[in-house]
Amino acid sequence: MMNISDIRKSISEGRTSLGIEFGSTRIKAVLIGEDHSPIASGEHAWENRFEDGIWTYSLEDVHNGLQSCYRALSEDVSQKYGMTITRIGSIGVSAMMHGYLVFDEHDDLLVPFRTWRNTMTEQAASELTRLFGFNIPQRWSIAHLYQAILNGEDHVGKISFLTTLAGYVHWKLTGRKVVGIGDASGIIPVDSGTNQYNTEMIEKFDDLISHKGYPWKLRDILPEVLMAGENAGELTAEGARLLDPSGSLQAGVPLCPPEGDAGTGMTATNSIAERTGNISAGTSIFSMVVLEKELSDVYTEIDMVTTPAGKPVAMVHANTCTSDIDAWVRLILQAIESAGLSIGKSRLYEALYGSALEADSDCGNLLSYNYLAGEPVTGLDEGRPLFVRMPDSRFTLSNFMRTLLNSAICTLRIGMDILIEKEHVRLDKLLGHGGFFKTRLVGQRIMAAALNTPITVMETAGEGGAWGMALLAAYMLRKEDAESLEDYLDEKVFKDSSGTTEFPRQQDVDDFNRYLSRYIKGLEIQKAAVKYMN
Repeated sequence: MMNISDIRKSISEGRTSLGIEFGSTRIKAVLIGEDHSPIASGEHAWENRFEDGIWTYSLEDVHNGLQSCYRALSEDVSQKYGMTITRIGSIGVSAMMHGYLVFDEHDDLLVPFRTWRNTMTEQAASELTRLFGFNIPQRWSIAHLYQAILNGEDHVGKISFLTTLAGYVHWKLTGRKVVGIGDASGIIPVDSGTNQYNTEMIEKFDDLISHKGYPWKLRDILPEVLMAGENAGELTAEGARLLDPSGSLQAGVPLCPPEGDAGTGMTATNSIAERTGNISAGTSIFSMVVLEKELSDVYTEIDMVTTPAGKPVAMVHANTCTSDIDAWVRLILQAIESAGLSIGKSRLYEALYGSALEADSDCGNLLSYNYLAGEPVTGLDEGRPLFVRMPDSRFTLSNFMRTLLNSAICTLRIGMDILIEKEHVRLDKLLGHGGFFKTRLVGQRIMAAALNTPITVMETAGEGGAWGMALLAAYMLRKEDAESLEDYLDEKVFKDSSGTTEFPRQQDVDDFNRYLSRYIKGLEIQKAAVKYMN
């Protein structure tokens, strides 16, 4: 670890790297020193809005959140080191993948940002999957574009640029319309041989819509694809003012390619090599498994994306993980506070998560669905959070919490079964990060049971994707000639890192499998709720 004197020198001489990640519920910035350890951080809480049937964030929210997050980081530096940030060695921006941000020739937003959370493109996703012979999930940018075409939306003919949230913020900071290959692979499939968009699929798409007579071809409106380690532009004077309205931060900082949260999660857990994988469990939950070879078939439950270095990755994604748990915890906290009592939120989470380990083996015959949004893996276009029990169910705190935690994982497990049982994918390690693992060992143990695989959580896991993005920025700045991202992470970042590994316990595995069977049967209840609760 660097001492205070070394940290102050790194800050003053601009030998730091900054990662900023736009997550679902918070924007976080992490500043790292030359040893890759975090030296300061800042964050800003935000929430998506459901407006006119669309999950969205406004661009004003994006800009204000970026500034608030950076301001919090600057204040952290000031408090810890008595300094003002004027120079940074390198910067990287990441964000939630997929979604739909389109602009006209005047750089004006044509329609409100349609985020990954929307499940409104079923027809487009289905038709494109058949056309490409490649699974196109509903949240992918190309599905949103084609659905807008199918809907006959007027704005489509005016599109000059289509990008992701990370690509948008990077564009505003540098003036360059680029994305990293991992983020690009959630717009339209990429070719891991060329590390560019799949040319054949782009041609098929252009042919498909040629009768519409739009003034653009698909490739013309997409951002340029860059690889990890490439220079993706410099912070402009306008970008510096956007990031730091105080005027302290100097322009000219090099930026690495902007990436999606999947790629930063892989980087933050050092799981970008073949036969490695990671699970990000927070507002949403997804697993990323780096493959030795392509899958033998097309599965609508499995997304194919890439690492920031372009290797093929199988991704199982569920739209909701901890949001329903968080809602119940807020309710319990309100009950405690209404009685005139006080307890810290972290302490409450620890107590509630810990109680789950005392649950009955059948969770008291309770059942929960955490679906705030639709879940394509289980064939649901909309979600209705539900908690169900029988008259004779054992409704205890322990059973209640274990039910909530189990349910947060069930949809992921259904998708992972395809990889393990049908495709015989092999994993040497699976690393966990995100809020689900924040309470020591509890989420880890339940995840190990759900997937019947050892789960490792590293000491740095709490830093999350913003730290992973900072590492990608540092890689661009400090890599040696021809040094791969894998080697850089292995030898310069994670060589001496440590973590805890929780191995599956047979009783836990059997208990989870029984719960999953009940969960799958009960999906008919969820479907009925979607049908009748409007």
